Amino acid sequence: MKFILAVGIGSFIGGILRYFISIYIQSKHFSAFPYGTLIVNVAGCFLIGIIFGFSERSDIATGWKLFLVTGILGGFTTFSSFSNETVALFRTGQSALAMYYIASSVLIGLAATFAGIYFIKLL
Repeated sequence: MKFILAVGIGSFIGGILRYFISIYIQSKHFSAFPYGTLIVNVAGCFLIGIIFGFSERSDIATGWKLFLVTGILGGFTTFSSFSNETVALFRTGQSALAMYYIASSVLIGLAATFAGIYFIKLL
């Protein structure tokens, strides 16, 4: 039961953080490109890399890992928003922008995860 609560509370926190950060970032850019979701997802990838980097160095308790990775970061990053925004770009005839969004999300997200792991190894 405590693991379920850890994931639930973490998801609540991550979802709220995603909403506010994404809205804030998007309000600074006057473009159809979903910068808010992209930056949130890349930041989430970097943070998950940091957590996994720490877990390779030392033992992180299962409850904390569930709270941080499945809960907070699972609620913070969102593939469903990415997918919906991509479909919206395609449907409005912005195929090139949609393809750029797909490529940048995947490539930068992977790079951020590796960077997070590498960052922890440097410490």
